[in-house]
Amino acid sequence: MTIETLDVLVVGAGISGIDAGYHLRTYCPGKTYAILEGRDDLGGTWDLFRYPGIRSDSDMHTLGFSFRPWKEAKAIADGPSIKKYLRDTARDYGIDKHIRYQHRVVRAAWDSQTARWTVEAERGPEREPVTFSARFLFMCSGYYRYDEGFTPAFEGRDDFEGQIVHPQHWPENLDYKGKRVIVIGSGATAVTLVPEMAKEAAQVTMLQRSPTYMVSRPSEDKIANGLRKFLPSRIAYGITRWKNVLFGMYFYNKTRTNPEGVNQFVLGKVKELLPAGYDMTHFTPSYNVWDQRLCLVPDDDLFGAIKNGSADVVTGQIDRFTKKGIRLKDGQELEADIIVTATGLNVQLLSGVQFSVDGAPVELAKTITYKAMMFSGVPNLATSFGYTNASWTLKADLTCMYVARLLNHMDRTGTQIATPVLDDPEVRAEPWLSFSSGYVQRALATLPRQGSKRPWRVHQNYALDMLDLKFGKVEDGAMRFTKAGATKSAPEPMLEAAE
Repeated sequence: MTIETLDVLVVGAGISGIDAGYHLRTYCPGKTYAILEGRDDLGGTWDLFRYPGIRSDSDMHTLGFSFRPWKEAKAIADGPSIKKYLRDTARDYGIDKHIRYQHRVVRAAWDSQTARWTVEAERGPEREPVTFSARFLFMCSGYYRYDEGFTPAFEGRDDFEGQIVHPQHWPENLDYKGKRVIVIGSGATAVTLVPEMAKEAAQVTMLQRSPTYMVSRPSEDKIANGLRKFLPSRIAYGITRWKNVLFGMYFYNKTRTNPEGVNQFVLGKVKELLPAGYDMTHFTPSYNVWDQRLCLVPDDDLFGAIKNGSADVVTGQIDRFTKKGIRLKDGQELEADIIVTATGLNVQLLSGVQFSVDGAPVELAKTITYKAMMFSGVPNLATSFGYTNASWTLKADLTCMYVARLLNHMDRTGTQIATPVLDDPEVRAEPWLSFSSGYVQRALATLPRQGSKRPWRVHQNYALDMLDLKFGKVEDGAMRFTKAGATKSAPEPMLEAAE
C-alpha cells in the first residue's frame, strides 16, 4: 500500500481549509500540504446548503478573509456569491491545486516515535482506502454533520400527505409557488427561508416553539461602499472590517453588562418594524440577547413579509403531524402543502474521525482545549472553530496564523512535537460552550471542555484571541516541544489533573 507523505494535512475545503492553505503557502512556503475534502467541491457550508435565499448572517467584511478584500456592494451576501468568492480565492492563490476531493477521513493515529500522524481515508464513490502520513494534522471540517440535519421525532409524520423537506437536503426543483408552507423553527435558516418563500408561496407560516432575538440591518454597507470610491480596496476593506469587529465587540459586551437594557433596545427596534398592535410575544425570547445566536434580518425582509400578509408567525408546541398539516398542543391546526423542518444541525466536532495517540483512543470529551484550537495531551493536532458571537472567519484567520507560527517555531528549535500539557492544578474543567441553543446542549456530552483560565479558556473575543494567537508567546509553559522518539504522549493523566 502506497502512503503519501506530507508535512501538513488539512481536512476540509471550506472557509477554514482555504484559509489554512493561504497561511501555509504564505508563511510556511517550504511545507508540503494537501487538503482532503469529502465532498465533490470546495465551499463547505456554502456548497452544501441550496435552499431559497441562502445567505450569510455575518457581514462579508468579517466573514471574508483578512487577506482578500470583499468588493461586492452587498455586505450580507447570498450563498452563490460567497461560493464564488471562495472559489476565486482558492484559484488565485493556487490553493485549489492542493485539494483532493471525495476523500473522507476515517481514522488518524499518532506515533510519538516517528512524530507522525497516519491518516486513513476513503476515496471516491467506491470508498477506496488511501493512507497519508503527516507531521501535523489540521482539522478544518466545520462543526456539524454534513450527511444529516437534526429533525425531532414528530408523531404522525408519516400521516402528512404533503411534502416534508429539511433545508440541509433541499430538493433541486421544489415547487412551492401558490402553496401553503409551514417552516418549523426560528433560527437563521427559518428567518432566511420565510421571506424568500413568501415571494411565491400562497402563505408561509413560521412555526416556532420559542422566539429568537432578531436585528435588522441593510444588506449594503454604505460606509464600506463609500470608502472604496476614495481608497484602495485593501485599505477600505481593512477599515470596514475593524469598524464591524469593534462594534460587534462593544455590542456583545453591553449584552453582558446591561442585558435587560439591550433586550429592551432590540425588542424596541423590532416593534418599530412590525404592524401596529402586533403581538410581541412572538419576538420576545425568555433569555438574554446573545445567550443564543442573534438572527439577522437583512433589509427588514421578514418584517416586510409579515406586514404584507404573505407570512405569519405562530408560537406553540407541536402535538403531531396530521394528514393536512400540523396540530399544536393547544388544539390549533395549521394546514400546509409543504412542511420545512428548519430544526437545526447535528453538532459533530472533527468530522467524527477516530483518533488515537500511541495506540490509546482519544476521547475528545475528556480533553481540555488549548487556546480553543488544540487538545490537552494530543500532539500536533489543531482544529479551526469560529466564534459563536461573531464571524467564523475572524477566528479561523487567527487559528491558521497560529498553526503557521507553531510549525515555524518547531523548525527553528529542531523539535517535531508540540503537545498542550495541562499540569496546573488550579485549572478547573468547564463546558466548552455556554450557549443555551438546543444544538449546543444536545452535543455538550461529546464536546471537549475548556479550562478556567488562560491558555485553556475559550474567549469569544477577537481582540483577546489576537493577543494570544498572533502576538502571544508560542513558548508559554503549557505548550511543550519535544523531539521525535523522546517520549510517548499520554493524555489521560493530564485530564485527571483538571477534573
